[in-house]
Amino acid sequence: MADERLIVALDFHHFGDVKKLVTELGDSVKFYKVGMELFYSVGTDVLDWLKSLDKKIFLDLKLCDIPNTTANGLCSLMNLGADIMNIHATGGFTMMKTAADKLREESARLGIAKPKLIAVTILTSINQSDWEGLGYGATEISAQVVRLAKLAKSAGVDGVVASPQEAKLIRENCGDDFLIITPGIRPAGADINDQSRISTPAAALKNGANYLVIGRPITKAENPKDAAQKILAEIKGI
Repeated sequence: MADERLIVALDFHHFGDVKKLVTELGDSVKFYKVGMELFYSVGTDVLDWLKSLDKKIFLDLKLCDIPNTTANGLCSLMNLGADIMNIHATGGFTMMKTAADKLREESARLGIAKPKLIAVTILTSINQSDWEGLGYGATEISAQVVRLAKLAKSAGVDGVVASPQEAKLIRENCGDDFLIITPGIRPAGADINDQSRISTPAAALKNGANYLVIGRPITKAENPKDAAQKILAEIKGI
């Protein structure tokens, strides 16, 4: 059985590239992330196809708008059958609470399973220099990530997206039942690309992450299935 803690990011423009990779990875991977790049170019067809293969889906569209618009957008997307969806925590408490409440109410009304709702804290591409350039001064990024995670939990959100470097602090502050999804995962020796706050797969899980989102170390590998299996071997037993 595939380890569902590994979520492979399908960051492609073309459906053919998705089919090639998912077919090659086969039963070794159960969970896939569909983000803006793929969803905006292919649309809902890719979700239907993944569901036909009994795959799980993290629909990574990072909604952030006024409370009602965000909440209603999530309810529309919920009908697509994703297992996880997300919003931006920086949209604030009222937006997050409205979204979480509306999603729960609508799923109950329709009699369908509610997808997990996750709030993005601070993008893993942002480093301390970028952070200070946004006007936050010398404040540590980790402090704001924890603040946003606690705010998300108080709003009824199921968990957060955060860098693996903050996973331990979030777990300590938000408890064991709060989900933590960590992008910015790079196996030892892999290129960091445009990520800044990164970690190895094993370290991220040991620090409290529930899910690892991994893209280019697998999708751009010469042998993607071999790359995925090496990551799965690294996290086995953790």
